[in-house]
Amino acid sequence: MNKNVDARIKKLTLLALFTAIVIVLQMLGQFIRFGMFSISLVLVPIVIGSALCGPSAGAYLGGVFGLAVLLTGDAAAFMTVNPLGTIITVMAKGILAGLISGLVYKAIEKKSTFGAVMAAAIVCPIVNTGVFAIGCFLFFMDYANSISGEMGYSNGGQLILLYFIGLNFVVEFAVNVVLVGVINRLIFIGSKMLGKLSSNSNKDKQ
Repeated sequence: MNKNVDARIKKLTLLALFTAIVIVLQMLGQFIRFGMFSISLVLVPIVIGSALCGPSAGAYLGGVFGLAVLLTGDAAAFMTVNPLGTIITVMAKGILAGLISGLVYKAIEKKSTFGAVMAAAIVCPIVNTGVFAIGCFLFFMDYANSISGEMGYSNGGQLILLYFIGLNFVVEFAVNVVLVGVINRLIFIGSKMLGKLSSNSNKDKQ
């Protein structure tokens, strides 16, 4: 019983730490921009949190990420066009990115923790950007079409893919992939703290 309580306390402590990290990184990310939006530096702690504390924790951290995006004004331009669509898109992309990366990690972890980390790190930015793209096409296509000409694009779809998304996805994806080794090591340390190491964890930490 005491061990279960201790494990829950440690998980809550980790979640509180990752919550703070997500908020701080989102604020710092405001100063790193490619195109219309800032780079999402928070995907790394979301991957780590979802791996250590489970898919539901990943969804929670993704939700914190989405809320931070809305509160920092990173989606302000879209809020003036369609507030509800903006909120749905921003929250959905963060929550689903955290949830799915956590599910992917959990599905592969027993075979290889490093493989699980790699898969989760790849899936997280893909889901984040993919849901954002779907939200743009669902809620902002008319707006994109109306401004595409003055922005130098032939149509709204091109504007969404090349300007709204553009280099942001490439940079976010590259950051996650480049830091896979670091993420794997941090997950190993966190797993050791939580007492949930397996033989695969010991082997893959090398």
